Amino acid sequence: MTLQGIKEHDGEIVTQIVREAGTSFYHGMKILEADRRIAMYGIYAFCRIVDDIADEDMALPKKRAALDDWRRRIARLYAGTAEDSVTRVLRGAIQAYKLKEADFQAIIDGMEMDAGAAIIAPPLEMLDLYCDRVASAVGRLSILVFGEASAAGQDVAYALGRALQLTNILRDVGEDAQRGRLYLPAEYLEGAAVPADPQAALLSPHLPRVMARIADLAERYFGQAEASMVQCDPKAMRPARLMAASYKPLIGILRARDFASPLSRPRLPKWRKAWLALQLLRP
Repeated sequence: MTLQGIKEHDGEIVTQIVREAGTSFYHGMKILEADRRIAMYGIYAFCRIVDDIADEDMALPKKRAALDDWRRRIARLYAGTAEDSVTRVLRGAIQAYKLKEADFQAIIDGMEMDAGAAIIAPPLEMLDLYCDRVASAVGRLSILVFGEASAAGQDVAYALGRALQLTNILRDVGEDAQRGRLYLPAEYLEGAAVPADPQAALLSPHLPRVMARIADLAERYFGQAEASMVQCDPKAMRPARLMAASYKPLIGILRARDFASPLSRPRLPKWRKAWLALQLLRP
């Protein structure tokens, strides 16, 4: 299927955005056929742009104005109007893969949650909403681009998005705390007598208990995602399986060190990265 309405250089622009981000996503999506790959790069470019707005060092009203501008731009896409390379690629993807406006808007909502006051010890319900907006909404778009439009595919997006985001939270506890953020839920912190303060939480001897509970939750979501993948087209699920294979082992690394040293990010060993690279070469 050919993406309609994109200009010759539009694919090159979104590809460059992903490449320059220095993320494994660039190589991971190479397993997709060209149109689907460019559509995913367009979605990533959109996410990168709105995430940068949320993280930018400027007043909250300006951030909200910039995010609101993107809300309007997304709405215009569904009216058939695109303005630049990113939006032209998104419009082509929307038409080709029946992507839903609500998912793009949810991503912007998630970025707005990060744009204001730092998130510190959110209630579980708020944490789940955040995970849905910044991760599962991306998953709902991605699953359709991968070629899986079934209800089981949406179940994969729901569970895998949460699993990946919770793993991110565990991986980045120390880094987030240095930025004045603490995404661990208030209920878990209170239950383990860990202060709901980013820097104080890092010093608490009980922090590993909280992180272990988040790891348990993430692993349950990985399990739910894997169970739903069985009901889906194996080819369409290949990128999702690779993402799970890239993230799930990080939890094992954290468990092996008893969730100590939160300032030290867990990283996949070289052999694991090599194995994943080999999977990209398989037909």
